[in-house]
Amino acid sequence: MAQVPYEVYVHVPFCLRRCGYCDFNTYTAVDLGGGVSRSSYADMAMREMDLVKEWQLSHDLHEPPAHTIFFGGGTPTILPAHDLVRLVAHIRDLWGIEEGAEVTTEANPDTVDAAYLAELQDGGFNRISFGMQSAVPHVLKTLDRTHNQENVVSNVDAARRLGLRSSVDLIYGTPGESVEDWRTSVEAALELDVDHISAYALALEPTTKMGRMIASGRLPEPDDDDEATKYEIADELFSQAGLEWYEVSNWCRPGNESEHNLGYWRNVDWAGIGPGAHSHYNGLALRSWDIHHPKMWGTSITQKRVPWADSETLDSTMCIEEMAILGLRMREGLDIAAFEKAAGMSIPDVTLAEFEREKLATIKNGRIIATRRGRLLNDAMIAQVVAAVGA
Repeated sequence: MAQVPYEVYVHVPFCLRRCGYCDFNTYTAVDLGGGVSRSSYADMAMREMDLVKEWQLSHDLHEPPAHTIFFGGGTPTILPAHDLVRLVAHIRDLWGIEEGAEVTTEANPDTVDAAYLAELQDGGFNRISFGMQSAVPHVLKTLDRTHNQENVVSNVDAARRLGLRSSVDLIYGTPGESVEDWRTSVEAALELDVDHISAYALALEPTTKMGRMIASGRLPEPDDDDEATKYEIADELFSQAGLEWYEVSNWCRPGNESEHNLGYWRNVDWAGIGPGAHSHYNGLALRSWDIHHPKMWGTSITQKRVPWADSETLDSTMCIEEMAILGLRMREGLDIAAFEKAAGMSIPDVTLAEFEREKLATIKNGRIIATRRGRLLNDAMIAQVVAAVGA
């Protein structure tokens, strides 16, 4: 049996400013106490890597060289480029890195420049994911973003000159964003001539600044129909420009998929490093997650303990549900035979017929492949498949 690919995710929990919509595990303080600060973070993360490797070996997990590395946040590029490069080098020393492995960092467009990107490229990075979000000033202001579109253009150009692949992230459904505002942002992203674009519906949590403003009536509530219209516009314009969807929220020119994200959707092994980061190990049917607060995370590392808040063993029902979720979100679709084998039950023909009749999916080569309508109603499709096999 071929070995499951292995990925490493590094979470950097620092931001210059916390965006009003964000509920990620991020902090704006320079020093969070307990030995965890921006200046010491790389060293602490490398110490966690050492502990994780020891834990893996103690559980007879011998992971292959990293297939991908991804730095997320927060804002990884708030750290000096040298620190990100040192972390990549430590991963190479501990686990090895595959020849041609994808090495990505997220980047806020106003925290990098050509010199910073060149240092990353020299240190082994080959892909940058820029948080563009919007090209419209009033939308960026509502999102509390500090960059402008000129930052995005100049840095994508600099990355291209260095031979770095670029992706941009967009958000649709921001309060006050018109359909034309969204069209402007999509067209601006396409003008960058990047090979990968992600577009996510604004997800609001009541505990965020924006969530509180909507609850108090100071901002209008996002509208599902508006978001569906904007998704359709994005899918249409991306398709016309030669970018194909390969996951519900991701489009690329063929061959430019995010290998790291594909690994998540294909349930490979990965180690999550940093406060709140998740890990996944197939051989142990295990999912774990790090302590969220950086100070407590750092204390655990200092005490030479893997800084997990908790973990869970994935039972058969959870695995079946994940199989449906991951398969139906991807263009390659849900493998019916593999799913039925795992579930020990067949998906009723009437369910498959309904998907086709309602234009939610096509059944092709033994796979359920979501249509555009099916992507918009993806959660309902997943629930129907899971219910159909009694999981």
